[in-house]
Amino acid sequence: MTDFAAARRHMVDGQVRTADVTDLRVLSAMSEIPRERFVPPASVALAYIDQDLPVDGGSRRLLKPMVLGKLIQAAEVGASDRVLDVGCATGYGTAVLARIAGQVIALEQDAGLVQAARAALAAQLNVSVVTGPLTEGWPPGAPYDVVLLEGASEIVPHAFMRQLKDGGRLACVLGGGPGAKAMLYYRSGEELGGRPIFDASAAILPGFTKTPTFAF
Repeated sequence: MTDFAAARRHMVDGQVRTADVTDLRVLSAMSEIPRERFVPPASVALAYIDQDLPVDGGSRRLLKPMVLGKLIQAAEVGASDRVLDVGCATGYGTAVLARIAGQVIALEQDAGLVQAARAALAAQLNVSVVTGPLTEGWPPGAPYDVVLLEGASEIVPHAFMRQLKDGGRLACVLGGGPGAKAMLYYRSGEELGGRPIFDASAAILPGFTKTPTFAF
């Protein structure tokens, strides 16, 4: 039988700390939250591997622990912040955010994943799991201090700017393949400016692919 407590320590010490995640709140949350509860039963032995982890039999995955930890740290989530977690899947990233933020709105469009997230997060009083198209965000809960995309986007996420407070942050992985980068965006007035923060890769979220162009 897998020693999940030991696996969790190894994940934090061997994957997350070594990737320059120093925020003690993030490290504490990832040390305590049982990630195996957020993966399909057939995959519990893989819950702490250093990879994105499929959760729906298709393209949806939990972010690699290192990528999740670095994105949350970069977003500088505060104890009173309101956070929109886009593409929460089964809710592991939401659970980490809930230990740090004041309120988390977890958005998911896949019905099976919504059900799994609601079951896994039922005890989190500062979490609301909502369902709708990921690309539209969740305007009823806006404005947010932080928006986190739990997956990659091939397009700059300008559509979320109006759901951010002025000075709000958006963290995501931009691009597909080996050239992808984790990005941190800030809203300043009517502009959304961003900068790359580290090399990263993730599965593209539904609806976040580039529109194909044709050359003649």
